[in-house]
Amino acid sequence: MHSYDIFFFSIVFFLIGILAASFGIGFPVISVFAALSAVIFLLWKVLKEQKSVILVFLVVFILIGAGYYKLDDSKFKDNKIDFNKKINFSGLVTEDPQYSSNTQILTVKLDESYKGKIQVKLMLYPQFHYGDKISFRGKIEKPPLDSYASYLVKERINGLANFPDAKLEKSGLGSPIKSALFRFKNSIIASYQKVLTPKQAAFLSGLIFGERGKIDKDFKNAMSLSGTTHLTALSGQNITIIVVAIAAAVGLIFPQFWTFITTILIILGFVAMTGFDASAVRATIMGFTVLLANLVGRIYNPRNSIALAAFLITFLNPKSLVFDVGFQLSFMAVLGIIYLRPALKILLRFGDKPGFLAWRENLLMTLSAQLATAPVLIVVFGGFSLLAFLANILILLFIPLTMSLGFFMGLFGFISYYLALIVGFLASLLLDYEIFIINFFAKISLPINPNFSFWGVLAYYLLLLGIVVFAKAKT
Repeated sequence: MHSYDIFFFSIVFFLIGILAASFGIGFPVISVFAALSAVIFLLWKVLKEQKSVILVFLVVFILIGAGYYKLDDSKFKDNKIDFNKKINFSGLVTEDPQYSSNTQILTVKLDESYKGKIQVKLMLYPQFHYGDKISFRGKIEKPPLDSYASYLVKERINGLANFPDAKLEKSGLGSPIKSALFRFKNSIIASYQKVLTPKQAAFLSGLIFGERGKIDKDFKNAMSLSGTTHLTALSGQNITIIVVAIAAAVGLIFPQFWTFITTILIILGFVAMTGFDASAVRATIMGFTVLLANLVGRIYNPRNSIALAAFLITFLNPKSLVFDVGFQLSFMAVLGIIYLRPALKILLRFGDKPGFLAWRENLLMTLSAQLATAPVLIVVFGGFSLLAFLANILILLFIPLTMSLGFFMGLFGFISYYLALIVGFLASLLLDYEIFIINFFAKISLPINPNFSFWGVLAYYLLLLGIVVFAKAKT
């Protein structure tokens, strides 16, 4: 067995252990499963006369993954909070606040006599910022037992406080680098709000930074009905556009090695501004592995690149695997694009020509990603639009240009309002078109709402796997 195969299967078994522990399966049961797996691999080796028995030993990573999750979970549950009592408490704002039209949501790490992390909802003014230490008086409630609870678990939120009394004690207690990055991002978003209409500015902020707080409820609903919500979720395509653009620009000035280093630093700063969103981190890691492969002259392996990204994300936050819908959608989409897209290309007999305005390639990309993520979308959001494929084809062609204009507009905003206004005019034309397509397809959406069980989801993905195997056999 090659070293890259050992690397891949070690990560797969580690993730299986985390997955089992995430569903509350006890360590003894997981140990029995790991032992049975080892026996099966050993019998497989004897019957098939395989040269390697490494898989027999790699199953230990199932136990390592399960143990790692349970250790992390014990730390998460080790909190000290008086729930449902009116108390005085204080804490530090550890993330960039989420601002909407009339509220702000803070992530606060409790200090002094309490321990844990809570989410605080306040009125929009006075505004608080990352690094502020705030004293509160109010009630902290336990997280609800609904779909929103998954997001709270993923964010390691132990409690919720809605509209307590709040008073600023001190500012500037956070990381200076993180504070500067958040200020830079918020300045760019402010320049959008000066140049564009509120709906255009909110949509562009979502495309580039994943900021959805300013997007109104009606447009969020339209994006959901039209199957275009992923556009503001910092998908792999968004990050790929950013990585390619930065690498190309830096490559005009620096040699290859320094282009690689500079691109890494810039993208890391960008991902930090997004709050290390799972899909952004996944796409960034995969983008870096492509650049690194080119730098050292090695063949790029997307399978191991995906595995590495999944490992790093779950190592930093083991709860991402089950409780982060963005993580699931991001990885299923990229797996669909890498493995299902070539199969569909063969079965549909598209050939190598992209077609007018690259419609064939856009169709394959959209269709493969949507098919791969459909069960997750249906289970989590309760539905899926059959016309989402067409809506995405009509929009995705213009997203790279829209994002590029958005970057230039934000940078020009630091130099000249009039330069930003000129670029903003061009961007507004594209944004109006994209918003029109989203609203149009929201009105004529054809939603489907099948009742997916675990076995239904499993059968669906086995069918997709069969399509990939069948297409590969034809070649």
